[in-house]
Amino acid sequence: MNQVYATNKLLADLPRKNYLRLLPRLESVTLKFGDELHCPREAIRYVYFPIDCLVSLLTAVDGRPALEVGLVGCEGMVGISLALGVGDSPVRALVQGSGTAFRMKSAHFLTEFRHNLPLQRAVNRYIYEMLVQITQTAVCNRFHEVEARLARWLLMTRDRVGTTQFRLTQDMLAGMLGVLRVAVTKAARSLQKRNVINYRRGEISILDNKALEAAACPCYQIVKSKPSATRV
Repeated sequence: MNQVYATNKLLADLPRKNYLRLLPRLESVTLKFGDELHCPREAIRYVYFPIDCLVSLLTAVDGRPALEVGLVGCEGMVGISLALGVGDSPVRALVQGSGTAFRMKSAHFLTEFRHNLPLQRAVNRYIYEMLVQITQTAVCNRFHEVEARLARWLLMTRDRVGTTQFRLTQDMLAGMLGVLRVAVTKAARSLQKRNVINYRRGEISILDNKALEAAACPCYQIVKSKPSATRV
């Protein structure tokens, strides 16, 4: 990968000439915790390619607290519905980890998507990966124990922000996992007692990556695996 490439992996995997074609329309922005990038059923003005930030895709039913259905970091983009011909967002996209991203106006993205075949292929593959993640998250939330789900979520966060240390409050984790705060406390203490993580005042450090992967449910490996490349 050439040094001129962005650290967003979706963009970095593009051939050099196709990436350079996008570059004039990419704006570097700083995203802060709590920033709302998209709202349900509202028009998408920008797509985002995270570099070192973390974005949760949330949905709510019947006025209940929002539940996370997807997680986006440096591997992908926020706003994939545009590539499917839909101009509004089905979910709330909320920044959970501050950092930087590339931003592109939706009109510019649509123009590039129509004429940039490698970009089409990269985005379509990512849409498939996101479908796998959303589907597996739904199954995971229904059938797996909180500790295994917490381990999965921490590993997915690690992979997307590129660090083993991040700030996550118990309230945030409870909301992401769709459980009570006491359940998160119990699961985090169990992992901490085994020296898998260190959790103090909202700061989480992964101490043993292999042990955390062993503690996670199989959903992590399913979501992590990549589809085989297909040329069209």
